[in-house]
Amino acid sequence: MANIKDVAKHAGVSVTTVSRVMNNRGYIGKETRKKVEDAMAEMNYFPNQIARALQKSQSYILGVIVPDSNHPFFSKLIKYIEMYANEQNYKILICNSLDQPEKESHYISMLRENRVDGIIMCSHTLDVEDYKSVNFPIVTFDRILSERFPYVASDNYRGGELATTHLIESGCERLLHISGPLKLDLLANRRADAFKLTCMRHNVEHEIIEGTNDNLTFEYFSEFIQSEISGSLSSFDGVFCSNDIVAYALYLHAVERGIKVPEQLKIVGYDYHSFTRMLQTPKLTTIKQPVTRIGKVLSSTLINLIETDDEDTINNTIVDVILIKGHTT
Repeated sequence: MANIKDVAKHAGVSVTTVSRVMNNRGYIGKETRKKVEDAMAEMNYFPNQIARALQKSQSYILGVIVPDSNHPFFSKLIKYIEMYANEQNYKILICNSLDQPEKESHYISMLRENRVDGIIMCSHTLDVEDYKSVNFPIVTFDRILSERFPYVASDNYRGGELATTHLIESGCERLLHISGPLKLDLLANRRADAFKLTCMRHNVEHEIIEGTNDNLTFEYFSEFIQSEISGSLSSFDGVFCSNDIVAYALYLHAVERGIKVPEQLKIVGYDYHSFTRMLQTPKLTTIKQPVTRIGKVLSSTLINLIETDDEDTINNTIVDVILIKGHTT
């Protein structure tokens, strides 16, 4: 059975070069990489991932905790987290918290016991205090836990400002924001801050109705709109929704009630994920989060934390958002 020395000899390179190719570390020229990969294939040599993991005290597995992997935004985010992680020879283990604190806590313990190298945390039901005992790398999406844990987020404040300003410039005078839960200090709640301040700056009447993250399905949001929004909907001429599924559910509800969109009611969503792009009737006006870049930055930030002890590499990242004009404004 061939070993790494045999591969190095066959390829005419050093053992160190073969190791760098296998671990995708450092600069390796295309020609040299091809020689090593060809030699590995010809000699039927496959590196033993378990042995390498034991040698380096790493599992090369990243935990990813999301509220619901069935949600269009999070399913896309997982895709790009995995794509970049795979390029760096890491695998991912996906956990659905369904926004249940006990499940989120259980998954953190389970991932620790299974020796994952770090966690990308996209579910946020636990208090900051619950993370103080965590002693391995964590990167969060859309939440600040502490200075120990870097975060990645879209520019939520700018997104809220863009959406609200667009509604006002489109002639709206009475605005509603359907937000997510505001009890936790989530970066996504900066959208509500921007909504409120932009309305105040323009002397526009406004209201915020707080939703929950207990269920992210279309069915849930339809029922929420029926029970919490329907009675007062006619008093607003513009609505900024916390995500595109809420926006679409609101659009259907308005149409059923005979409210013309956008003539009588203008609607702006948030995300611009695959569900939104498929919609043709209507094409939603929304705020686009660059999910490809967010996924890559989440992966790269966590892997960088795992592979370096340099505290200067703990960087937070805010990515830009843009307004996508559709047919609902």
